[in-house]
Amino acid sequence: MANLPDKDKLVRNFSRCLDWEDKYLYVIELGGRLPPLADAERQPQNLISGCQSQVWIVMRQNPQGQVEFHGDSDAAIVKGLMTVVFILYRDLTPQQIVDLDVRPFFAELALSQHLTPSRSQGLEAMIRAIRLKASQLL
Repeated sequence: MANLPDKDKLVRNFSRCLDWEDKYLYVIELGGRLPPLADAERQPQNLISGCQSQVWIVMRQNPQGQVEFHGDSDAAIVKGLMTVVFILYRDLTPQQIVDLDVRPFFAELALSQHLTPSRSQGLEAMIRAIRLKASQLL
């Protein structure tokens, strides 16, 4: 995830988008920057339920205690939203992930009000799954 912006740069980049279409394209671009997910990681235990699209999220703790994220989706916009979530949780410990509610960031980026109900539900399912998996790493 080294080629992804940090949280502050993400907010700045979104503020430069002139309209929803620019934000939509930027979200898709972010998803395209995620490294490919290995076929071996496309297992039922990594599949997120509650999303219309297929979404896989893999979380591992590194030696420093921070959680590393890997994932994929069969839908470009969903993969981009997942990438935004990964950026918001990047370099955090499991406890910090459990404690951090990223939903306000989506409002700050002016994304939440433009998502369809099914995408909003999928985003919520991803956030819940990440926080649950983080709690299991404690």
